[in-house]
Amino acid sequence: MIQKVDTAKIDVPSDGQIYNAKVLEDFFKKLEENESNKNQKINIVHIGDSHIQGDLMTNEIRKNLQQKFGNGGRGLVFPYQLAKTNGSYNERFRSNRTWESYRNIYPVKNNPIGLCGIGLWRDTGGFVMEMNVKDPAYKFNTIKIITPQNQNMFDLAISSKINSIQTTEPKVITHKIKKGEVLGTIADKYDVSIADIKRDNHLKSNNIRAGRTLKIATKETKQKTISMSEFVPLAIESDSYSHYYNSENALSRIFLIPNKEAKDYELNGIVLEKDASGIIYSGIGVNGAKYSDYNKYPLFFEQLKSLHPDLLIFSLGTNESYDHLDAGNYIKELREFISNIKAQNINAPIIVMTPPPSLLRRKPNNYINDYAREIIETAQKDGFAVWDLYDEFGGMSGIKQLKVQGLIGPDWVHYSKKGYEKQGNLFTQAFLRTYDNFKLKK
Repeated sequence: MIQKVDTAKIDVPSDGQIYNAKVLEDFFKKLEENESNKNQKINIVHIGDSHIQGDLMTNEIRKNLQQKFGNGGRGLVFPYQLAKTNGSYNERFRSNRTWESYRNIYPVKNNPIGLCGIGLWRDTGGFVMEMNVKDPAYKFNTIKIITPQNQNMFDLAISSKINSIQTTEPKVITHKIKKGEVLGTIADKYDVSIADIKRDNHLKSNNIRAGRTLKIATKETKQKTISMSEFVPLAIESDSYSHYYNSENALSRIFLIPNKEAKDYELNGIVLEKDASGIIYSGIGVNGAKYSDYNKYPLFFEQLKSLHPDLLIFSLGTNESYDHLDAGNYIKELREFISNIKAQNINAPIIVMTPPPSLLRRKPNNYINDYAREIIETAQKDGFAVWDLYDEFGGMSGIKQLKVQGLIGPDWVHYSKKGYEKQGNLFTQAFLRTYDNFKLKK
């Protein structure tokens, strides 16, 4: 176990600001330019575990920052419902077919696990996937589809047309059985067979009784119109990262349908943007995930480029503590994660959030404390910024108070909606204070 760090010797802001904020200066310059000109999109990507997958903390940060800097769009979304897991409240997905799924926390297999850390796929068509955006603030003009190697697997549609086909069918009449009638006389009357009458009326024998009604399919025919609904594919364009569609009118609903030339259908994510400048805040979270889980899948890092991140935020560590990973190896996995990102020529500044306080099987989680202190000690040397969520939420000594305030859940690991929203608000306050200090120093 790494020796605990004396944080009194480290220049950690005492008012909840972000430590080693000098690495954010180029990002802050871009924010400042956008406040004046409002002509660009600024992409923030927040990567984590179950604390992020539910999009409670990240949604609060997203709303807060977009209120100040403009709403450039919802960002990355994923059909969590179709993967049978929890996700954001902002979007709802439905499909007429079931989908296969697999998470990055499982052993490596030949499954399409990429940008969202969860693979979703089908090997046959015939599906319609419907996406509805519930929050009017996130109606979108542009939708981007992320697939492995940017393959053209999906078409998009916003409407359907009715195709009508004219055909004929046998004319069916009804016959009410009279007293004394038998099947043979009825069959002769309508020039049909006894077997036809029995089949069409589900009769097991020739016995019939007066008063019953029989359906008789005669040899006469009548015209019939069959109407079928067919989705109208939109004109999709492509770039190096995605296949996309742009609409003049803001949309809240769209359908993903099979590209008829594709044989497999693998979805790694969907990006929603508005025709407006401002912040796009994308959250990527997988229940149970660790840095090592993301590190297993090269496709994640390749597809991360599709989000064009200007700032990266990491929130991982809770699940590492359940593996009893010591602080030294935790930092090793963090460094490998950063190295994998930089290998893709993604050079965005990084904020590492320390893990929030939690219990480890109902006992104090000292691993979290060690991670938090080691993250802060490593920050300057490795060139990333830190926001100390562990300290902001009172550390291990404050965890009982979190329970009293209704901020932490019954498992003493996950937080309530109120707890995650408070985390989001505290981070926003720290971020904006640090940004204001940057402007004052200029």
